[in-house]
Amino acid sequence: MRPYLGPRAWVLLLAAVFALCQLGDVTGRDTPDSKNYVSYALALGGAGERRAAAETVDWVCAGEASAAARAQRVDVVRFHAPSPAGRVFADCWDSELRRVDRRLDAGRTDGHIVPFVGPRLRAIFEVRPGYPVFLLPFVTVLGVTWGVWLASVLVTVAGGVLVFRVLRTVSVPVPLALTGQALYFVLPVGTTAMRPMTEGLLLALTLTALWGCALALTGRVRAGTALVAGALLALFAVKHSQALFLGVCLAGAGAAVALWRRRHGRPPGRGVTAIAAAGCAAVAGTLLLVRLLRYPSEAESVQDLLTSHYTHPDRVHPWREFLHLEWDFWVEWLRRQLTAPLFLVALAAGARGARRRPAFGVFLLAAAGTGILTQAAHPDITIGGDRLIVLAWLLPVVGVPLLLEPLVRRGAAVPAQGAPRAVGITR
Repeated sequence: MRPYLGPRAWVLLLAAVFALCQLGDVTGRDTPDSKNYVSYALALGGAGERRAAAETVDWVCAGEASAAARAQRVDVVRFHAPSPAGRVFADCWDSELRRVDRRLDAGRTDGHIVPFVGPRLRAIFEVRPGYPVFLLPFVTVLGVTWGVWLASVLVTVAGGVLVFRVLRTVSVPVPLALTGQALYFVLPVGTTAMRPMTEGLLLALTLTALWGCALALTGRVRAGTALVAGALLALFAVKHSQALFLGVCLAGAGAAVALWRRRHGRPPGRGVTAIAAAGCAAVAGTLLLVRLLRYPSEAESVQDLLTSHYTHPDRVHPWREFLHLEWDFWVEWLRRQLTAPLFLVALAAGARGARRRPAFGVFLLAAAGTGILTQAAHPDITIGGDRLIVLAWLLPVVGVPLLLEPLVRRGAAVPAQGAPRAVGITR
């Protein structure tokens, strides 16, 4: 029985339903870091520091006021009380702008970002222009509130569509490719990508690189390698640590696949070699550019972590304390995961599904592994929502449809033809 809608129509329908659902929360998704990115985008559009500060604070405080009003309406004691939105907005506005004015009056006017935070922390955000550049046309045309919302919706929808394209490239049936798109929207990936932070772009660009891997492994080496290289280059502008992590993981995955094939008497293949080369180039290029552009060092990032964004004195032995914290973090993280093991079960299911396309599966594990590396670089248990490790969710998002493939193949097979087999990447 043929579906009434074609694959493209179903992709667009899922995207439209997701976008409509996001109208339920246009404001209030911001995090403390969001102010830096939004003010950066406004500054790139020509706004002065005080105007950028006012527009950013207006957006942040409107979100806080809206959240306070919603919480009050369902408070079992105060639901009949007047809305606190006006008071919350006024208090937020006064507090935020007073802090900014104090820093501006002290001469902290360097860089593109309004001084919501101290200069050392601002320097870390200054070297991430990719997301502010992405926001720029949206906030310029639509203003901050609707511009940030639409940018978040589009980048999240793009991630879901890329999941569909990745799965179709490795010959997964359309219903399961749509399942992968839906999983991207409903799992924590979609929630995190909707936040006005870099994660939405990181997910979309990592999926672009993964799509490039799938293309290269299925014989379209030139197009696939171009996608991988372009994604890695863009990642450097968004968050250079992700370009480094993905480059390392892709290079390692390429080496692993090449060694496995050689052990079984087969050549590595042009696609595998090209992906590994692109990964190595990304690692070398990132390390070189970081030094040439004098980006904040790894030691500075560790001090930021251990001093709670420089609100405490610098640590004398930061790396020793970092390793101590790292061990304690993962012990506590595992304890929490075992009490609510959805994430671990999802990872296991995704890894099992990845085995159905061994070569591609290794690169899928590599892309998802960047989430583990990001979390390991920032072992902060207070960051909620698994934001830092969110890239690891790509494993179940792509792997679970692969795991379900035999059920669909078996149901769709006819006696004369049998179930179709994916070619080019099964080994």
